[in-house]
Amino acid sequence: MGRVQLAIDVGDLDEAIGFYTRLFSTEPAKVKDGYANFAITDPPLKLVLFEKPGAGGTLNHLGVEVETAAEVVAAEARIADEGLETTGVGDALCCFAEKTETWLHAPDDVRWEWYVKTGDSEEFADVQLGPSAVADCCAPVAVGDVSAGAPAAVEPG
Repeated sequence: MGRVQLAIDVGDLDEAIGFYTRLFSTEPAKVKDGYANFAITDPPLKLVLFEKPGAGGTLNHLGVEVETAAEVVAAEARIADEGLETTGVGDALCCFAEKTETWLHAPDDVRWEWYVKTGDSEEFADVQLGPSAVADCCAPVAVGDVSAGAPAAVEPG
C-alpha cells in the first residue's frame, strides 16, 4: 500500500515534532539535526519536517479525508484529548464541496483539516451551516485569479 508524503518547512523543529507526535499519536521514525520524519499508519502518511528558522509554514493547508462524519468526530475527540485546540466539528460549504470538518493550527500556522465530503457545492467561499463556525476554510483568491475555476472576486471579508 502506498502513502502520501508531505514535506513541511518548520520554524522550530522541536515544537513541530511535539505537535505532530500528538496530532497523529505517533513518535518520529527518524530525527536528525534540522530534520525529522514520521511513518504514520492511520492515515497512511509519510510526514517530513525540515527546520528553516524564520521560513516555516509555507503551505496553505493540509488535510485528512475520511469516509464518514463519525470518523471526523472521533478524530476531533482524539486530537482534543491530546491537548490540541480544534474548531470543533461542524458542517460547511467550502471549496466547491459540502463537508463535515474540524480544523486546527500547527506550529508555524500550518492549517490542518479533518473532513468528510458529503456532497458537491457551487460555493467556493466558506459558508457555515448550522450554529457551528468551524473555520475560514478556503483561502481567499486574489482578484483576477480564475485558475482552477475559482471565482475572480473572492476577497477576505
